[in-house]
Amino acid sequence: MALELRNISKVVNGQTHIYPTDLTLEKGTMNVLLGPTLSGKTSLMRLMAGLDKPASGQILWHGEDVTGMRVQDRQVAMVYQQFINYPSMSVYDNIASPLRLQGKARAEIDRAVKATADLMKLTPMLDRKPLELSGGQQQRCALARALVKGAGLVLLDEPLANLDYKLREELRIEIPKIFEESGAIFVYATTEPEEALLLGGNTAALWEGRIAQFGPTPEVYRQPVDATTARVFSDPPMNFLNVTKLGQRIMFGDGQSAAATGPMADLADGRYIAGFRPNHVEIRAQSPQAMEFETRLVVTELTGSETFVHLDHHGEKWVGLVHGVHDLDLGAALRVYIDPSHVYIFGENGDLVAPASYALAA
Repeated sequence: MALELRNISKVVNGQTHIYPTDLTLEKGTMNVLLGPTLSGKTSLMRLMAGLDKPASGQILWHGEDVTGMRVQDRQVAMVYQQFINYPSMSVYDNIASPLRLQGKARAEIDRAVKATADLMKLTPMLDRKPLELSGGQQQRCALARALVKGAGLVLLDEPLANLDYKLREELRIEIPKIFEESGAIFVYATTEPEEALLLGGNTAALWEGRIAQFGPTPEVYRQPVDATTARVFSDPPMNFLNVTKLGQRIMFGDGQSAAATGPMADLADGRYIAGFRPNHVEIRAQSPQAMEFETRLVVTELTGSETFVHLDHHGEKWVGLVHGVHDLDLGAALRVYIDPSHVYIFGENGDLVAPASYALAA
């Protein structure tokens, strides 16, 4: 069982929201759509669900072309960021509502509702109204109503975005467990790389209506095929720096260079782009091979146990994420250090030409 998108595109009032896209999602998989706002996540989900018709291409379900099929005739369920429950109904009746619309027998409905409520840890709340529940419980009720349908495709459009931190963390842990037990194809949209890593499965990195890369989540994170994927799968976004390959050295500016070893050794001399994630920016060198850069501190943000440092490097804007709380002078010069083993090298067209060495360790 699979959902297959073949050359699917979406155009609204002459503007392309989704460029021609091919994507295959297999039965029993968790698939994350990762990208910033307006990257095309919701548009792609609406095409999958049948809520919108594509401008081109086909959508196949179990090998059958369902491109023109009504959403109510498909095996699909969708949960939105603004989760919706019927406030006048009990939790039991909310969960049972799609089965009643399908004309299921009362005994069958009762079994399905109780089994789904148990899965979602809602059994003690079945007689309550949604407004008597916490935010996390209300979202679990909405998820239960989607799951009880036995849909083969479950679409979750940023379902945790409006919940507080603690509830989000709880549900992030629960959702993969729920997915494993249901056997459906799950598609989960998020703007947060951390959420994609926690959910696992596969990730499609979206940027301006295109899928930049799709594959197992750890692989997409560690081995981005281009600078676009690296930018999407980093929060804050990956830092970039123009570099030059000269002989057996990579020249990083500021008089810094690193040996062109491994894949970099075979690169032709010329201009490239170096990329490194914020968590690999150090204000104290942690390795003897670390390169030193002179920057100016623009802004600091304290997160409790970590500090974001916003830096100006000769007009280039960098962000570092350093451990601990640091009292630093804004506007002052700040030396930062970067281990060459954490640096990706991209061609001027953005394609990856040499991965960071840590990314190859698995």
